[in-house]
Amino acid sequence: MQGWLSKFIQRKRRRFCASLVRTYREISSASVDELWQQVVDFTDVSWHPLLKSTNVPYGLVPKPGLIFQAVTRFSPIPIRIFVERVNPREMISIRVLAIPGIEERVTYRVESTVCGTCLSYSVTLRGWLSPLIWSLSRPYADRVARSLVEAVEKAGLQAVSRKKKSLNDSCFDF
Repeated sequence: MQGWLSKFIQRKRRRFCASLVRTYREISSASVDELWQQVVDFTDVSWHPLLKSTNVPYGLVPKPGLIFQAVTRFSPIPIRIFVERVNPREMISIRVLAIPGIEERVTYRVESTVCGTCLSYSVTLRGWLSPLIWSLSRPYADRVARSLVEAVEKAGLQAVSRKKKSLNDSCFDF
């Protein structure tokens, strides 16, 4: 009788839990350091598709255990974000704690390859609300890695053009 009761309780505790995992990769001509600085800049919210702003001060270096708040594009209610793991200039793992019924883990990896620097953006959604949240965030998530790479490359091109302009304006033109 006791064995049957424990099996019944275990069956009752099971809940529907969907899990969605998606990874995006982009190759960049920028250096690992430049890409890493763009990823860990939590004041610029281009690293997450649904965030509008955060309460992180500019220049904060992410460390495991850091908890901060952010506001989404869809509601003014703040959500909590937890930094799980950080391997400097390699990998950062972030957990987004929005509402009960959904857990989101975002992982960024930056690695140097023969073709350039590879930025890998991985999203894992778990919980019974994950299909709904995924349907809302997928169009934005498809563009995150590409927009991070483009921002770094654009900043690099602007720095080169400023340097070129300052060389052209020198007083030693013959």
